[in-house]
Amino acid sequence: MLKRLAIVLSMSAALAGAQETSCRFRDGAAPSASVAYVLCEPSTVMVTTDSGATWAARDTGAKARLRAIAFTDVNRGFVAGDGGLLLATEDGGRTWQARQTGVTESLTDIEFAGQSGWISGYTGTLLHSGDGGRTWAKQITGTSQSLESIFFLDAEHGWAVGWAGTILRTSNGGQTWEQIKTSAASWSLSSVYFRDAQNGWAVGFAGQILRSRDGGATWDAQTSPVKGWLTCVLFDGSNRGWITVDDGFLVSEDGGESWRSLVVDSRAFLSKMVPVKDSIWALGPFQALKQGNAKLAWQKIEKLVPVSAGRS
Repeated sequence: MLKRLAIVLSMSAALAGAQETSCRFRDGAAPSASVAYVLCEPSTVMVTTDSGATWAARDTGAKARLRAIAFTDVNRGFVAGDGGLLLATEDGGRTWQARQTGVTESLTDIEFAGQSGWISGYTGTLLHSGDGGRTWAKQITGTSQSLESIFFLDAEHGWAVGWAGTILRTSNGGQTWEQIKTSAASWSLSSVYFRDAQNGWAVGFAGQILRSRDGGATWDAQTSPVKGWLTCVLFDGSNRGWITVDDGFLVSEDGGESWRSLVVDSRAFLSKMVPVKDSIWALGPFQALKQGNAKLAWQKIEKLVPVSAGRS
């Protein structure tokens, strides 16, 4: 992991000429088939309204590093980051306003199901909103481990994963969270996804792939073709499973029962996937890919390139 980090930092400096003026793709959201937003760390949001043909850069004005983005429709969205920072927009990212979170921990992920929203963070932080993100309150998680990823199937059923193999689940919108202990989770987890109320996957360090068939109550380890850092798991509209790795993906064509490697670019360092209608976009720090017409083909989104921080 240290080698991977060193290469990423070196590439950033070479690409931008000065690392402190560059931005790196961190997260994305696609509230419609044509409108998508990409968070360009530390504080820029890239937006397209024509399915990626053209892009505009919008400055959030954030004074801390941003880590996560979510949109509830084409205009209303949120970005969250270090120090409990949460900003909201109601005009497609043109202007941003601060929202009170009541926490100072770094925030890592945002998820919405209708008007209900959740934000995960360090030291077991989980925030909930029942009014579309206008106000937020802490939920009790019972863990001090940092939470890296959350996923909600609907407003009631959700899961969260994080450091040291932490797995949480709820069936009442987070009013109560159940900690799941499993020997299969031997390393920290980066991402969780459920295809339906029963079938879910979680991935993380050291090539770790976990599979649940009972709503997250129990988990089994699956065979992984790699030992690297698995950063995100998602299924597309054709029920193919995808997991991002440094040089591409792990792909499953049997509903998540088995996985194989699919190399697309040794310098991609893919870390996040964004569902766009029935397709998927994948983000690395310096490039974005989208599924092509062929079922296993990926192509670069040529018009989406990192920009200098502060551009609006």
